[in-house]
Amino acid sequence: MNIQLVDLVSLHKKLKPEIDAEMEHVLSTSYFINGPIVQELEKNLAEFLSVKHAIGCASGTDGLIVGLMALGVKPGDEVITSPFTFAATIEAILFVGAKPRYVDIDPQTFNLEPAFLTDVISEKTKVILPVHLYGQGYKLPEIVEIASKYNIDILEDNAQAFGATYNDKPLGTFGKVSATSFFPAKNLGAFGDAGGIFTDDDALADKLRMISQHGSKLRYHHEFLGLNSRLDALQAAVLKAKLPHLSEFNQARLNAANWYDRYLASANVKVPYREPNSTHIFHQYTIVLPEDGMRDNLQEALKKHGVPSAVHYPVPTHLQPAFKDKNYPEGSLPIAEQIAKRVLSLPMHTELTESQVQYVSEKIVECVGRA
Repeated sequence: MNIQLVDLVSLHKKLKPEIDAEMEHVLSTSYFINGPIVQELEKNLAEFLSVKHAIGCASGTDGLIVGLMALGVKPGDEVITSPFTFAATIEAILFVGAKPRYVDIDPQTFNLEPAFLTDVISEKTKVILPVHLYGQGYKLPEIVEIASKYNIDILEDNAQAFGATYNDKPLGTFGKVSATSFFPAKNLGAFGDAGGIFTDDDALADKLRMISQHGSKLRYHHEFLGLNSRLDALQAAVLKAKLPHLSEFNQARLNAANWYDRYLASANVKVPYREPNSTHIFHQYTIVLPEDGMRDNLQEALKKHGVPSAVHYPVPTHLQPAFKDKNYPEGSLPIAEQIAKRVLSLPMHTELTESQVQYVSEKIVECVGRA
């Protein structure tokens, strides 16, 4: 059985006429930087997320950097975030000269636990940066309440949950600004790196646009330090063609997740927890093994049966050589450290069939047994 971890080839074959038409339009007009199609996509993205402003940028990482810069984060400031995330979250904080300050995660959703926030807030805290990991949110109203109490801005890392909601409110609209990634494997993916930044604040939107275009509003007139981080028009064309299908994509992933839940119900693994106040768009379907050391054996067994898998993420950021901080030695964030040793992401994409999910699940049960 041919099973892909992510099957973009089959998805793009179905959408080829629509994507080709949008890309051909770009080629025929030669508006390769900014231009009408980028503006149209930004309008469509803002409407989809129910915000006033969407600003395209070169990547999700750049979206976080530009967001932090626009919020005035500077060297010496502190940004509170999760240790269980992709490196880009921490890179962005360090890039602007700030210090990451971590709080441990909820053991079920793996998202930042707001109950720990007040323990690390200081007079240097400038931003709280929650990560909506794997496709769902967690206790956003509590984070908003704490941020408001201490007059701290929120920048949401919405790279994995674009299209999910919390209490019927779209993720990416709880903070002053949010950033997302359109990396090809994301639920809404381009054909290369691409990202977006979102806000309801008019003045902040102007600043975000200027930062992403060399700190300039008028060409050759630069008001402050910026970046070259514009959304490529050809990537905008791909995203414009795919955006109307995003709800359909997310539903297909949910269907696959429901099949996994059913076929793994008796397996000796923990299936993904679903936060009752949040929808889940299943950017990843990530199981948790009951003991350290089981994951390698399971991965190897699945590989022998033609089933790919991945670990998101094997080493928490505070233990990564590039980000090590004496304030966070091994053992300082125990939930994240344990989860990192036990998570395993299974094939998850729009083209999965029930028979494929059943096959994967059967191979898991064969290896780990039943609970």
